[in-house]
Amino acid sequence: MRTWRVALILLGLALLVVGAIVLLNDVSPKRYLGILLWFAGALIVHDGIIAPLVFVVSLISRRVKLPAVVTLIIQGALVVGGIVSLLVLPEIVKKSLGTLSSSILPQDYGLNLAVFWLVLVVLTALAVAFYWALFAKRQKLRSPADQA
Repeated sequence: MRTWRVALILLGLALLVVGAIVLLNDVSPKRYLGILLWFAGALIVHDGIIAPLVFVVSLISRRVKLPAVVTLIIQGALVVGGIVSLLVLPEIVKKSLGTLSSSILPQDYGLNLAVFWLVLVVLTALAVAFYWALFAKRQKLRSPADQA
């Protein structure tokens, strides 16, 4: 375990060095402030929105006594939905402000995001239902002596 941990830390540090080299060689210094703001925004959104939402789901699921697998499925869906929403939000804002050409942002990104969330909710519900069906089937297969 210690060897893997050290290897992963070294790999992470190596990737940071490569990223720093690429940043210094390929990105104009004028863009550093924008990159810094983007990272600050990502940190704020993660720590201020996504992580607390996942934590609240965890608290609620424990209070309701949901199985850990169901909690993980729901939390995973929230993380995926949050990330996709963050990626699409700039397009929604820019489209509402207007562009020089209608071909720059040709889609209805708000509607697409709503459809994405609908599909995500349905797939999450199906995954939870599949787990419940599998779990119920396992409970039926157990003998009464095992359950006592």
